Amino acid sequence: MRAHRLLVVILITLAISQRCCAEAQPAPRLAQVTALLEGGATPVRVVCFGDSITGVYYHTGGRRAWCDMLGIALGKVYPKARIEMTNAGISGHTTTQGLARMEKDVIAHKPQLVVVMFGMNDVVRTEPEAFRANLRTIVDRLRTSGAAVVLCTPNSVYPNPTRPTERLAQFAQIVREVAGDTSVRLADCYAAYEEIRREEVTDWRLLMSETIHPGMNGHKVFAEVIAESISGREVSLADVEPPADALRFTLKRLGEKQPVDVIAMPPFDRIVPDALRGPFPGAEIRVTAWPVQGQSLAAMEEWARGIRKQKPHLVVVAVPADREAEDEETFMRLYNWVLNWSVDFGYAHWDLMPVLPSVAGKLSDEECEREALVRRITMGMDTRWVERPQGDARPANDVISDWIAEQKEQLATRVSENVP
Repeated sequence: MRAHRLLVVILITLAISQRCCAEAQPAPRLAQVTALLEGGATPVRVVCFGDSITGVYYHTGGRRAWCDMLGIALGKVYPKARIEMTNAGISGHTTTQGLARMEKDVIAHKPQLVVVMFGMNDVVRTEPEAFRANLRTIVDRLRTSGAAVVLCTPNSVYPNPTRPTERLAQFAQIVREVAGDTSVRLADCYAAYEEIRREEVTDWRLLMSETIHPGMNGHKVFAEVIAESISGREVSLADVEPPADALRFTLKRLGEKQPVDVIAMPPFDRIVPDALRGPFPGAEIRVTAWPVQGQSLAAMEEWARGIRKQKPHLVVVAVPADREAEDEETFMRLYNWVLNWSVDFGYAHWDLMPVLPSVAGKLSDEECEREALVRRITMGMDTRWVERPQGDARPANDVISDWIAEQKEQLATRVSENVP
C-alpha cells in the first residue's frame, strides 16, 4: 500500500512538472524572430515598451512614434513579414512603473519580441543600481514569458538641470551593461544621437522637438538604429512621408455639416476658411486670429500656450518669413514649441496645418534659406505642410485651395482603401 501511494505521488509530480514545462516555453532567441520575419508565414507580434519617448504624444504630432516607424523599417528589411506592432509607452513612467504594468500592457499581447526603452524618467526618480536591477527584472520576466528582448539606450538631450548630461550618460551606460550581462541585443540610440551631434549640431537639433523629447525626425533615427540592431542591415526612413490625413478632423466635421473652430495666423485666418467653404458651401467656420502683427517669435510661442484649452478643430501655423531669434538654436526651439502647443498633448484630436512662408508671398534669398530650415523643423511633426511649388506665382488663396482639394482627395482614397 505504501509503495502504491509513493508511485501515485511520483506520477502526480511528473505530471505537474511536465505541465509546468509545457507552460513555461523557452524564450525565443532573436534569431528565431528574424527567421519568422524573413519567412513571412507567421505573424510576428512586437511590443515597444517605455515612457513618453515611446508613446504617441505632441512631440511627434500625435499620430505616430518610433514604434510605428520601426514597423515600417522592419517591413523594408523583411518585405514578406507580417508584423503586428503594439505601443506600450506611457508618459512619465520609470522602470518601476513599467514593471508594475508589464503583465497587462506587454506580456498579455503574447509578443515574440519586446523592444524596451526606459531611462529618461529614471534619471530623475531612480537610483542607478535600482535602475540596473529593474532592467534585469524586465529582461528576465520577458524571457520567461517567451519573448526575445532588445534594450535601447535613450536619446541625448539639450543641456538642462533636471537631467544632466553626465547622469543621462551614466544611465545609458547601465543599459549597455545590462544588455551585455543578460546577452540581449542592444540598440544604442544615445550613441547614434551623439554621433550626429558631433558631426553637425544643426542636424542633431532637428531631431529634437524640445529639451528632452525627439520629434519624428528623431523617432526615425530610433527606428533605423533598432531595426539595424535586430536585423544587422542598414535601413533608411528618409522617404517615409507623413500620413495622408492632414485634415481628417476638419473635413469630417464639414462633411457632417458641423461647425468648425479654426485658429490661424493672418492672413490665413481669412484665406483658409474661404478655401474650405469652396467644397463646403455654407459651412459654419468660427475663426480665432493668432496675433502676429508686431509680435516676435517668442511672443507667438507664448500665445500658443493657450491653444490646447480652446480645443479647436484646425490650427494654422504660418509664421511670417521675417521673424527671427537671437541665434539658430533659439529660433529652432521657439518654432518647435509653436508647433508643439498647436497640437493636443497625446493622440491628435484636431488638425495641424503648417504653412511655409513662401505661400504668403515672394521671399528674399535669406528668407528662402530660413524657409528651408522651417521645412526641416516642420517634418518633425509628422504632418503635411503647405508649400508654394517652385515657380508658382499664383495668389496664396489659389495655393491653399489646391492644397485643401488635394488633402480631401487623398483622405477619400485612404478611407476607400480602409487605411487606418
